[in-house]
Amino acid sequence: MVDYIWLIPVFPAVGFLINAFFGKKLPKAVVSWVACLALFASFVVSVTILFQFFQLPPEERVFERNIFNWITSGEFNATVGFRIDPLSIIMCLVVTGVGFLIHVYSVGYMHNDEGYPRYFTYLNLFVFMMLILVTANNILLMFVGWEGVGLCSYLLIGFWFRKDSAANAGKKAFIVNRIGDFGFLLGIFLLFVSLGDHGVWTLNYGEVQKNAHLLSASAATLITLLFFIGATGKSAQLPLYIWLPDAMEGPTPVSSLIHAATMVTAGVYMVARLNFLYSMAPQIMFLVALVGVLTAIFSASIGLAQNDIKRVLAYSTVSQLGYMFVGVGVGAYAAGIFHLMTHAFFKGLLFLGAGSVIHAMSGEQDMRKMGGLRKKIPITYWTFVFACVAIAGVPGFSGFFSKDEILWKAFSAGGPYLIIWAIAAIAAGMTAFYMFRLLFGTFHGECRASEEVKHHIHESPKVMTIPLMILAGLSVVGGYVGVPHILGGANRIEQFLEPVFGGAGEHTALAGGGLNIISQAFASEGAGGAGSAEMTLMILSVVIAFIGIYIAYRLYIKNPEIPKRFVERFSGLHRVVYNKYFVDEIYGAIFVRGLFGLGTVLKSFFDEIVIDGTINGVAALLGWAGSLLRRVQSGYVQGYAFAMIVGAIIVIGYLVVRVMM
Repeated sequence: MVDYIWLIPVFPAVGFLINAFFGKKLPKAVVSWVACLALFASFVVSVTILFQFFQLPPEERVFERNIFNWITSGEFNATVGFRIDPLSIIMCLVVTGVGFLIHVYSVGYMHNDEGYPRYFTYLNLFVFMMLILVTANNILLMFVGWEGVGLCSYLLIGFWFRKDSAANAGKKAFIVNRIGDFGFLLGIFLLFVSLGDHGVWTLNYGEVQKNAHLLSASAATLITLLFFIGATGKSAQLPLYIWLPDAMEGPTPVSSLIHAATMVTAGVYMVARLNFLYSMAPQIMFLVALVGVLTAIFSASIGLAQNDIKRVLAYSTVSQLGYMFVGVGVGAYAAGIFHLMTHAFFKGLLFLGAGSVIHAMSGEQDMRKMGGLRKKIPITYWTFVFACVAIAGVPGFSGFFSKDEILWKAFSAGGPYLIIWAIAAIAAGMTAFYMFRLLFGTFHGECRASEEVKHHIHESPKVMTIPLMILAGLSVVGGYVGVPHILGGANRIEQFLEPVFGGAGEHTALAGGGLNIISQAFASEGAGGAGSAEMTLMILSVVIAFIGIYIAYRLYIKNPEIPKRFVERFSGLHRVVYNKYFVDEIYGAIFVRGLFGLGTVLKSFFDEIVIDGTINGVAALLGWAGSLLRRVQSGYVQGYAFAMIVGAIIVIGYLVVRVMM
């Protein structure tokens, strides 16, 4: 099956083409079967290749398949080709597996929507582009998938384009991503030219990795910085995170697909894929970790005050992406990808669960108008509980293993990474708090909905609840592929990814100079000390999570009047956090209105005065000259004869004088 790597992205492409050209003429059942089977077929191929990998030694688990030559120019040759290795196969499994469940869920959620065929057409195209991104064997083809998911996000976020808010959110996502993509493009150009200076004209991953040692330290630093700018746009990190919360204007399954399994993880995947470049630039890796942890705590603080159920989850996504960047930033690439995978399970479940709640509440998304739903929609409730427990980092659930691994790697990197660990640990407690605030406010207490809405509250159909139950199961067992050694596990996912990452993390630590592998506080205790330190930190992270859960329980179950009093007493602070620190307004004033103002100045001065003035001035000058010459053209023959005689006399006089001289 390895020879049929290309089938993984091709199946969704076929589904897209069928529904794009014939969807309006086909029954809804056929449209959904085509779209869902396309994803399921890709998932089956991915699983088959995974099992074949298990039969091979680790060093042989890298395959490439070139389909055809795409660009040939001089010594440069780019192909449409695919690469399957442990990293890309994990991404394919996440994208196709979770994507398939979201497709199935969408059959029930979007059943009555008039844009049903168009929706599944966009969905298949989105997954096709994401699979191109993660299976491409060269940076140029990856960029095609990178831009493709950006286009599809615009189409899906603005799916209900008749709503101004949805149309504006789609445009916002598209424009903000273009800013990051500009940095990404510059990174590609600089990498291409820098290697070309040494006679290496390639953008193939394997060839770039083989020749990465030719790059100077300054070139590697600038290249990785430019690539990371692209990642901050696609993966919604500071300062380009602002598009992702507004992406909630799209259908809820779209939010699940974009925020859990596909687009927003592209930046993390890109950094992990180019680990051999980032490991040459320790300063940029520290920047990646720093931006990640600041994004994590900043967005978590905003999530504390939001009341829209989907917006809480949106800021949670931004925060969790920050954790992934902390992982890859400290050189723990496997831990970052591990959290990417577990996040796809519990965050996909949270968004789909939120969709089930919204479905039951007749479209209502404000948590202040919910409550008391646990007995009315029990399947949604219990699956939602599993997801909340997983994201909070409770032991035994998937989020515990992956988040704890990132925290431990950040701590063990030592030096300034200890500050990053401390901030990340605080953000973990905040995550546990606002997720259980969401859980208690939505499902517990008394129902605060109107009587009409109460009358229609019901559990979602099986086509929506079965994907919830499957994802709930994955939210429990998905973390056991990465049980750390300290708990008696073998961290199998780290071993599986070893052929891709190798010693990248160790190289980063050595390159970092003063950045230690083990914190100085435990360096003298040896391996046993490191083990006890890891266990201590693990217990501490669990305690922090339970403190967050307990505070949420005390405030929203036992004493629900306390949050109201807090808001009244600290109304100014609440207003700032609730309004997202007014970042959108600041960006609007500086960049949006600022650019409009600059454009107005350029129009009134440069365009109207300089350009139009120059053109009009030349025209006036020529008109004036023409008016003088026009007087010579009197129309009288004797005047013309006189002019000819005068001219002849002048010419003859000139010649006589010249001869005499």
